[in-house]
Amino acid sequence: MSAQQATVHPLRLAVPVATVQGTLALDLMPLLDPPVTNAEPGRPGCDVVPVDVRLRERLEHWVGRYVQASVEIVAGDRPAAQLARWTRRDVQQDLARRAELVARAGGHRPGQGRRRELTRSQVVAVRITFPAHGVVEASAHVRHGERSRAVAARFETFRDRWICTALEFC
Repeated sequence: MSAQQATVHPLRLAVPVATVQGTLALDLMPLLDPPVTNAEPGRPGCDVVPVDVRLRERLEHWVGRYVQASVEIVAGDRPAAQLARWTRRDVQQDLARRAELVARAGGHRPGQGRRRELTRSQVVAVRITFPAHGVVEASAHVRHGERSRAVAARFETFRDRWICTALEFC
């Protein structure tokens, strides 16, 4: 074959490469204005449904106690069965599993309590929102010594009782 007969034919045509190919087009300019919320008197945050102020205060307090109890269960300071009445079965099983894993790592039995000199976790703040009637979504700031964690939860009413349907430790 001579040099004149051999020609290379490209399989694809060349495509120009965009300057943002493979990257996200983000606006990196800082936002200087505060976020806009639908807050009204007696309706703080981003509630979708209107809620009585007294109900909100009672639920924030109750959710705080629930999250405190769940943190104590995971730490091994209280038995997982204490929240069974207010917890869906899969969430209850996850709490018991977490308590077992922490107990195994800490060398104690879950629900039997730990050594008293160990630092206890404490719920510092709770924020709730009402995305629908009979539904509460909550976030809690939990302090453990110098460290902080977040706990997210969802509660739904079932037979006139609030039930935890999701619980996430972040």
